[in-house]
Amino acid sequence: MHTFPAPRILASRRSLALWGLVTGLVVLAAFTVPSRPTHAVISDPVEALSEKVLGAEDAPITIIEFASLTCSHCATFHAEVLPKLKSSYIETGKVKLIYRDFPLDRYALTASMLARCAGSDRYFAFLNVLFQKQPVWASQNNPVSALQRIAKFGGIGAKDFKQCLNNKVLEEGILDMRLQAEKKYKISSTPTIYINGEKYKGKHSFEALDETLRKLLPDS
Repeated sequence: MHTFPAPRILASRRSLALWGLVTGLVVLAAFTVPSRPTHAVISDPVEALSEKVLGAEDAPITIIEFASLTCSHCATFHAEVLPKLKSSYIETGKVKLIYRDFPLDRYALTASMLARCAGSDRYFAFLNVLFQKQPVWASQNNPVSALQRIAKFGGIGAKDFKQCLNNKVLEEGILDMRLQAEKKYKISSTPTIYINGEKYKGKHSFEALDETLRKLLPDS
């Protein structure tokens, strides 16, 4: 039988959730430019749906990551593994990482749309905060409302946020990416990683990826 928590416990949980959300907003503010644009939404869906890439175009190794913004394992990967990949491989010109949305549910789709509406120059900053604060916004009774508060601190006001979420071309574009990933790459779970066109079947730890990547470098 479902029971409601005692009022004091409920209040405590709400306070913790609110504190986590506020912390997330402060982190997001640190990622955004000091002068926030009044119209941050991308008006051109082609740009919003463009490939999102970290690293040099001519890097010898290409990693494709398929992830969902409500996937806890994806959040762990972005918090613990990606920073090490960036410093050791991406920022040194050895690896190019392509991020592709594979939303597992409606709220992951909404979050993906928000990140893309933020613009290419701030896309990965939004992505990082959405993953970092995933336990906060994704667990809310109304995740969309929590996402709107994050959007506000990232320079996307209520009007632009609504416009973003009502952008059917963007929504259908992301869903089409997911469908194509299912067909072409046989994606069934997240995160799924492809390295130079081959599905990576090892552990999603930096140590395991490091061992694989070192073998693929030209001078290895």
